[in-house]
Amino acid sequence: MTLTSFIRKNAFRNKRRSALTVISIAFSMLLLTLLLILYRSFYLNDGSTESNLRLIVRHRVSLSFSLPGYYREKIRAVPGVVAVVPFDWFGGTYIDDKPEHSFAQLGTDPEEFFQVYRDEFMPADQIAAWQHDRQGVIVDTTLATRYGWKIGDRIFLKRNVYPVDLELNVCGIFHTSPDDLSIYFNSKYLEEAVSSVNGQAGLYGILAASPQDASRIARTIDDMFHNSPQPTRTETEKAFGLEFVAMLGNVKVFILSICAAVLFTTLLVSANTMAMSIRERTREVSVLKTLGFTKPTLLGLFVGEAVTLSLAGGLLGSLGAYGLLALFAKNPQLTQFLTLAPTTPGPILISVAVAGIVGLLSAIIPSYRASSKDIVEGLRYIG
Repeated sequence: MTLTSFIRKNAFRNKRRSALTVISIAFSMLLLTLLLILYRSFYLNDGSTESNLRLIVRHRVSLSFSLPGYYREKIRAVPGVVAVVPFDWFGGTYIDDKPEHSFAQLGTDPEEFFQVYRDEFMPADQIAAWQHDRQGVIVDTTLATRYGWKIGDRIFLKRNVYPVDLELNVCGIFHTSPDDLSIYFNSKYLEEAVSSVNGQAGLYGILAASPQDASRIARTIDDMFHNSPQPTRTETEKAFGLEFVAMLGNVKVFILSICAAVLFTTLLVSANTMAMSIRERTREVSVLKTLGFTKPTLLGLFVGEAVTLSLAGGLLGSLGAYGLLALFAKNPQLTQFLTLAPTTPGPILISVAVAGIVGLLSAIIPSYRASSKDIVEGLRYIG
């Protein structure tokens, strides 16, 4: 029997305790993997090439304040700006106020929308139909699947923010990755129904000629309107998205704190298991030493058992996290989690590595004590 097989057999000699330990570590690593994916999605994901070319211009004070419509042409004149498109948040009610019926509803300019959002794909005939229908709307593929929308259907949005209901014709179904989870209609339709919206825009989306131009364009725009009654704040698409995350509080500290708590709990579970296992085998250790097992060999044996259990739990938990995300992605009611879908095996590797380190740390002290115990003293131990 090799040392590796000996470690494997001893790691699972007490099947109930080993199984419970693996399951406990697996749940901890599942949570850790989800948190790592969440953290990566929010703070480490650089976004696509197209998203790095886009900027968002909004009112410096709050999103609740609008910007004048003539800002659009002034922004378009800034060197490096390829296209500018306005957005107005409608915020109507579809069916009812339940969360599963909530999605983004934005008025925009159909003529220039796909010049700014070139990574959102839709057939040319559907684009043309949208541009020629004042009541036309285009919808995200996930929303179309969730609500059973098809080309030619009508969508009714009840008044909420604005004192008007909207009746929209589905002219196209677009796709982007990650899913947009939004619908876009012609802002002229809203302006005709609500006079106060005419000549205003909630924010502007900009496409820059290159990523290098983005920071210069942002400074130029903000300086241009610095002393105007409606000053602007121009930021990258990613920074704009993180502002909504920041509304929940210090999410970064919260995630890191939970990760630290998970690691500490996992370490305690593993350390308790290994301490119990090694203490029960004190006499066995002395017998092994009489058979010629050296102190480094015994140390490696016990540490190997702990690492084996931890790695099994880490691999099971991280794979379970990926399976859970895959389930979210296939469930139309949980599509808000699509943006968390991992694109690399990094979180799995990190979780498994962390589990291995936890197993190593939890076994070092009890393993060292057991391997250092005198043979006679160990044989007299009755625990």
